[in-house]
Amino acid sequence: MIFCVEDDNGIRNMMLYTLGVSGFEAVGFSDGAALFDALAEKTPELIMLDIMLPGEDGISILRRLRSQTATADIPIIMATAKGTEYDKVIGLDMGADDYLAKPFGMMEMVSRVKAVLRRAGRKSPENKRLLRTGELELDLDQHTVSAAGERIQLTFKEFELLCLFMQNVGRVFTREQLLSSVWGVDFMGETRTVDVHIGTLREKLGVCSDYIETVRGVGYRMEKIL
Repeated sequence: MIFCVEDDNGIRNMMLYTLGVSGFEAVGFSDGAALFDALAEKTPELIMLDIMLPGEDGISILRRLRSQTATADIPIIMATAKGTEYDKVIGLDMGADDYLAKPFGMMEMVSRVKAVLRRAGRKSPENKRLLRTGELELDLDQHTVSAAGERIQLTFKEFELLCLFMQNVGRVFTREQLLSSVWGVDFMGETRTVDVHIGTLREKLGVCSDYIETVRGVGYRMEKIL
């Protein structure tokens, strides 16, 4: 179980959705008070904690978590506004295990969660580590992709796009949803960014390029290939 503390409803819902389709159980809270109420009932495997929260801020919450025996060893990933180096340093000095700078991509978030859980000796969902469809294979642990048995080199964003598609085979994503999931919910770029990356991704996939289907007027999806 992962606890996500984020006061923005849209960001929190996207985090919960992405963690869910990646094989994790996750629940969300809008502030520290709701988090501590939940902690009285259940101990999560990891907490994702935003720094900018209404009422008690994330740094203060982190301090409380690390000072209490019951919560002192729970892995914590802090979310900080981009460029707030001071908050990042303070959080890490106080015992945060990792941090994400906003805006962050949802697949980057999942990668950070899995890395922190591995370092903490926890297990992440095994059935999601090796993804296969047709002649396409993606290894989340090794961060590698093979098409028809041939290793291909992808950029970080191309890898995240392919991972999202392969974790949701058959589902149609709009360009806006892909921007939010891969580039971050606050990304200010244009949807054309998605089209360009899909184009280069298809080129690199070679014989598997047609696995990613364009859904006219909507977006893209990965076809289910047996």
